[in-house]
Amino acid sequence: MSDVIGDPATVSEAKGGSDAARIAEVQAWLTSQFESAGKEVPTFEYTHRSIAHLYNLATASQAKTQAAAIVGNDFRQKASEYRAQAARIREILENVGLAQESLPSNVVSSAQVLANVANLLNVRDTELSSFLVAMGDISLRKTGVEEKRAKAQKESKILLDYTRKAIQRLTYLKKILAQLEDDVAPCESQMDNWKTNLEVMASKERQYIQQYKNYETLLNRVGYTPDISHRVLVEMAEHRKDLEKKTKPVLDTLRSYQDLPPDKALAALAIEDKKRQFAAAEKYLEEVLQSALATGD
Repeated sequence: MSDVIGDPATVSEAKGGSDAARIAEVQAWLTSQFESAGKEVPTFEYTHRSIAHLYNLATASQAKTQAAAIVGNDFRQKASEYRAQAARIREILENVGLAQESLPSNVVSSAQVLANVANLLNVRDTELSSFLVAMGDISLRKTGVEEKRAKAQKESKILLDYTRKAIQRLTYLKKILAQLEDDVAPCESQMDNWKTNLEVMASKERQYIQQYKNYETLLNRVGYTPDISHRVLVEMAEHRKDLEKKTKPVLDTLRSYQDLPPDKALAALAIEDKKRQFAAAEKYLEEVLQSALATGD
């Protein structure tokens, strides 16, 4: 309890008559309890919460004290009745000559054993039926205990099997953990290598993407279209070769004209003739290119 000094009168005035009655009852109970222990009641602060708690403790304590007094009185009354009954039985035995002092030692021992057995079996008389009923009850209890023991042994065996399996599993997991711990260093080295390779590949990818964009810009600048495929270029190269074969005689003829003496009229006629042949060749080349492009589409 706290050593803070409080005034119960002030609390009772503030809370009313019911709290005053409770405070008086709590003070009486505390005084009785501490006086029985040879001590003084310590001072404390009287609050509504502390009074309510102490009042509940006092009520419970008084109820238990009354119950204990009732049980104690009952036990004392029963003890006095048992003592009176024992004295009466002793007197009867002495009158019939069966006092304990006059009996042989083996009879006294047998009677003591019988009494101990009766107490053990919780039998209150000496009837054989009572002993048989008590023995039957003991047998049933024994059977129940044996069944519970067998069930407990079975469950214990199952738990033992589970424990063995769990220990084996734990050993296996520890072994796997040790292997994984051993593999950590090589795996970390391999992961570092992969990380380095990945960074290199990412750098190469960026480089190739930039080169692709540069090539695409260059192709757009020179007028490349998706219609110009490799097959179309091959066909155009083949047509070019055919045209070169067809224009080669004309070129040879022109070269032969270069060896002739200069004549203005003949040169003019030759030039006009060559212009017509060249125009025809250009027209034919244009038609071939147009047909090749149409075939590519």
